[in-house]
Amino acid sequence: MFECFRQRFAALRTGAEVHSLRIVRQSSEQAMVRRGIAEPPSLGLDMGAMLSVRVAGVEAYAATADLSPSGLQRALDKAEELARQIARYALVDQSRLESPRGSADYRSPGLDQPFPSLAERFELLAEESARIPNDARLVNWSLYLDSQRHEQLYLNSAGAEQWQDLRFTYPGISVTAFDGSDSQTRSFGGYGSGQQGGTEVLQRLGFVGAAERVADEALQLLLAPNTPSGITDLLLMPDQMMLQIHESIGHPLELDRILGDERNYAGTSFIGLEDFGRYQYGSPLLNVSFDPGIPEELASYSHDDDGRLASKEMLIRDGVLLRPLGGALSQQRSGLPGVANSRASSWNRAPIDRMANLNLEPGDQSLTQLIGGIERGVLMSTNRSWSIDDARNKFQFGCEWGRLIEDGELRGVVKNPNYRGVSAQFWRNLAAVGNASTFEVHGTPYCGKGEPNQVVRVGHASPACVFRQVEVFGGAQ
Repeated sequence: MFECFRQRFAALRTGAEVHSLRIVRQSSEQAMVRRGIAEPPSLGLDMGAMLSVRVAGVEAYAATADLSPSGLQRALDKAEELARQIARYALVDQSRLESPRGSADYRSPGLDQPFPSLAERFELLAEESARIPNDARLVNWSLYLDSQRHEQLYLNSAGAEQWQDLRFTYPGISVTAFDGSDSQTRSFGGYGSGQQGGTEVLQRLGFVGAAERVADEALQLLLAPNTPSGITDLLLMPDQMMLQIHESIGHPLELDRILGDERNYAGTSFIGLEDFGRYQYGSPLLNVSFDPGIPEELASYSHDDDGRLASKEMLIRDGVLLRPLGGALSQQRSGLPGVANSRASSWNRAPIDRMANLNLEPGDQSLTQLIGGIERGVLMSTNRSWSIDDARNKFQFGCEWGRLIEDGELRGVVKNPNYRGVSAQFWRNLAAVGNASTFEVHGTPYCGKGEPNQVVRVGHASPACVFRQVEVFGGAQ
């Protein structure tokens, strides 16, 4: 269905030096079962195009849902008109930016395999829901399977032609237990553990058979004591490391935020332009990469939405901050090297600097070794609350699940586990990093930023990690 747009793009007429077309088709299907009863399915479909031009070093754009030849031409004319109108006010000369020329045909894994129909998905969810034990304390539970498709064609006047066909799968379980005075929720997967792919995502995450365990853990939390308060060691599992990386490394390293573009809405950063190449972000064990090359991770792609080729780059090596998350325009403005992370949430949004796949590289210790190295501490997993200041420095996060660690061994379950810290110090207290056996791929489709707002998918892969001297506390504080 996208073949005709190559001809329509070639037929466009403009006085701009450079012009491009990015056409996007997004579709979604969600099946949900709540307390064993099927909810109405949620279906979505959206399609449109963004036309961009560069005139005398000024770039402008216009979007349209009218994909006819005349509709595309009108949007291109509008973009050119805007570029000429704002030329006198332009702060950046973009004429030095080289136009992308690469070609690509990038597809998510498993696209050639059949995906379950909606009826089959409801049947799977009903079977899994039936595994929930018959216990009066289990007051609510839901299971869902969300599938999303993103098809995108990028063309420009320099000859670039890039096709990307992506499928995202989000299987989730949530169980709430209540004993008359306290409620506890335990979850599995969902919108914090989405991956690219199809039915193999269910197998990789272990979705089938997980509901009974999730329900049992919700009941365990009801009986568990509150997490004790104090300064102690903290073992974060990969599903919580996702949030920690996202909030206290990802957002602070977005270059447009550092340049001040986001201060009105999403905030600033405790990192400055002068910090790159010298700032000790964390302990020597901290190695963080921008990596678009893990096929199942949510934000894997061949090129960003400005057509730039994406490749793995180290942002932090041995604890030292090396480069920001900045696309081509922010790189020009700052004079710093960046990455191919100029991304848009849809056809009617312009690309801006975004996180993509931001990963903490594995270390050399098994989970048994990580636990064995802790005399007194708490294991925490699965985020349930977060708060962080506008500069992405001071934070307080809460988890669903906690286990005490004493003398190198796991002890009892504790509920309402929370911890707080300061990004600039927290990562310097990184004391041990799990090996590949503890490494997990997670991600969320709900990272918001920009005016007008854009919500995009981001991926975070990480091993389990140990931090020393962290302030932890239970729900009573």
